[in-house]
Amino acid sequence: WFFSSHPEMELESVTVNVTIQDFVADVVSELFFCNKQQISEEIMFVFPVDSDTVVHTFHATMGDTRIEAMLWDKQEAQQLYKATSGMENLRYLQDLQDLWGPVFACFLGTLPPNRKVAINLCYVQELPLQHDGAAQFCWPRQLFPQQTSFSWHISEEEILENLCFRICLQSACGVSHIDINSSYTPLQYTAPDQTSAEVSLKSSPWMFDDLRLLVYYRGSHNLSAVVERRDPKAAPGSLLGDSVVMVTLKPSIPEVVPNPDQVGEFLFLVDRSLYQDAQVSPEKTFSVDFPQYSCAGDGYRGKLLHGSICSALLPHLSSAHPCVCPQNTLLFLLKSLPVGCYFNVYSFGATFKAFYPQSVEYTQESMDNAVRCISSICPDLGGCDLLGLLKSIYSTPLIHGHPRQLFIFIQRKISSEEEAIMAEVHRYRDHHRCFCFPINRCDSFNLSQAIALETKGECVCIHSRMNITSEAVKCLQRALQPLASEISLHWDLPPGLEVTMIRKAPEMIFQGHQSIIYAQIHGQAQDPEADVAAVTLQYHVGSQSFDYTLRFSLSPSADDRLPVHRMAMMHLLWKLAWEGTSRSEKDIWHNAVKFSLSLGVPSPFTTIMAVRMEQTDTWHHDSSMMSPSSCNLVPCQLLWFCGIRPVWFKSTKLWMVQKCQFFLEMLGPKAPDAQALTNLSAPYKVEDTWRRQNLRVVVALQKANGSWALTSALASTLGLSKADVEGRRPSENVTPTAWATVLALVWLHQYKWRVSWSELLEAKACRWLWNQAEVHLDECLEAANSLLGCFVEPTIFRI
Repeated sequence: WFFSSHPEMELESVTVNVTIQDFVADVVSELFFCNKQQISEEIMFVFPVDSDTVVHTFHATMGDTRIEAMLWDKQEAQQLYKATSGMENLRYLQDLQDLWGPVFACFLGTLPPNRKVAINLCYVQELPLQHDGAAQFCWPRQLFPQQTSFSWHISEEEILENLCFRICLQSACGVSHIDINSSYTPLQYTAPDQTSAEVSLKSSPWMFDDLRLLVYYRGSHNLSAVVERRDPKAAPGSLLGDSVVMVTLKPSIPEVVPNPDQVGEFLFLVDRSLYQDAQVSPEKTFSVDFPQYSCAGDGYRGKLLHGSICSALLPHLSSAHPCVCPQNTLLFLLKSLPVGCYFNVYSFGATFKAFYPQSVEYTQESMDNAVRCISSICPDLGGCDLLGLLKSIYSTPLIHGHPRQLFIFIQRKISSEEEAIMAEVHRYRDHHRCFCFPINRCDSFNLSQAIALETKGECVCIHSRMNITSEAVKCLQRALQPLASEISLHWDLPPGLEVTMIRKAPEMIFQGHQSIIYAQIHGQAQDPEADVAAVTLQYHVGSQSFDYTLRFSLSPSADDRLPVHRMAMMHLLWKLAWEGTSRSEKDIWHNAVKFSLSLGVPSPFTTIMAVRMEQTDTWHHDSSMMSPSSCNLVPCQLLWFCGIRPVWFKSTKLWMVQKCQFFLEMLGPKAPDAQALTNLSAPYKVEDTWRRQNLRVVVALQKANGSWALTSALASTLGLSKADVEGRRPSENVTPTAWATVLALVWLHQYKWRVSWSELLEAKACRWLWNQAEVHLDECLEAANSLLGCFVEPTIFRI
């Protein structure tokens, strides 16, 4: 992350002190670089940041020169930018086709041969929760001392001369154990109750790995709290002048919930450029007549023509490769949704269109209408207004009890609006979750990955050897898992104290995730001896309600570095910006700038500039006393790169997966001998294509509630006649719909080993059958096995 035009700019030694309190890390680092070249070099320092990281201190020392980054009122800084030479260096860096994402960048100037530069970097960061409950801290491999020979030739003493990496762990829950992908000293507890501990690295990670530290705390806690004392120099009543409490919410969510009430709002966003490769000629559609059908409760009747499959139920089912079949994917996703949820489908290109003006409840009628609309989506290779579409979605109110989840299928790259898109996603990240599917050569992989990470969703890069339908339905299965909703916090404080929420609890928390909220404690306790408070977390999972209470101390040890205050300040400043604070609201704007400057927390109200000073200079950060001619300003900014490689080092493994997919794409043509095998397998491929088409027809015939109607179309697709199906009905007590549903379920289950997306469809059918009291499932299963010539066990009838 330290860039120069030559690799001889060597990182010689590193000193890092990390303090981790629950899920917040406070990092203080000092890095020493040396120019090993025999010529002077222009150098820059670049460090990756994300929405959960606050870089609050940076300065570099080269001999008698010191370069320090400072925050300025954004309006005043515009004049300083004009007077700053070298801004083109940052613009050049921004255009490099290598890195992608947000970075902190500072141009340091020219470093003479064999001279050193010392860099001090301090930042605060919220840590992600791992699936096993650990807090994860990462440090990039580029910021470890370079070793010029193999590690087994270097003694531990030599390594420790250039590496001092100390980690302090603190948690009221107690520190259980740690896991580090490097050698380290034994964990030393520094408190009798094991609420604090220390550890140091003995070497850097092996080969090209980033440092990865996992911290495990004692017990399975749904709540944890960290209280940070006020700054004694600040006025009471201000954020700095009051204590701040950080509460980590990790609700316990059952794997299975009986009778879940909340099913969600599912929005499918499809890039219309995908349809360029997915067009199907009319002769490839099927031609079987559909009988009359009726929608219960609405009196609507019509005829579904299987010949144009097309306008009614089967929207041009494509036989092309699944990677370029958005029609099929949308069909299977729509059919897999549960009754009672809300949904909508959007297509985007130069403009965006929706199937419905707003999300609608999932019923037979709304599903049929949506399926008809699939074939109306036309290719669009023009612009890509994903930003406008997201703004439109975010502007619509959430539906109470239905958590919002987005499925984004995208192919083209959106280089000009990526930063704006991420700003919108970050603003509403507590209100939704995104599953992203960049297609083909993953031109939008970085953006898709960033959106998924920001919203705690998933990103699946689809290459030509993957089935997009299968991957999308897998994500839909995860989206349907139980989650915590209607989350609220209730405080019990000593009389005289009050709480003001800075970052509120999110709309929902998904399985395996957490949320961190911040609150300001202000007032004066009536009893000076009262130092214990309590907070109660309440939430719902389906129709079940849960509540947990945590008691915590209001008299923690002092921390003059104020990491919790800095994170709370970041959320407060963004909250003010999102609420529309403008320059015209002078008092609010002035206070926001004052808050930002007081703790060095970047915000929408401020911007970063650096100043070059000689050590003999006396510097006062007062822009009113400065003029462009009397100071030496240095280019320093938070930038957004639009290259290829994600800058977030915690995402390296995902990037390597992407590269492996690229290598699969680049495999050479088949060997000549493979053509003979291809010819031999051709008949089986024809049969496989026929079965796949029949699978699509069976899926398309399933009703929204999970049942199938007994029709000629279903019978012929199962390889039977309608007369045979009606004649083999087990008894008169079994309705034609129940019998058809059992047959379709058994037939579909035969191919489960070949189609991984059928589980949700089968679950809907089973749920419907279980609700039919008159159906004797064992009797129906025996008759279905006999008629279809197969053997499916009774375990199929599970929910």
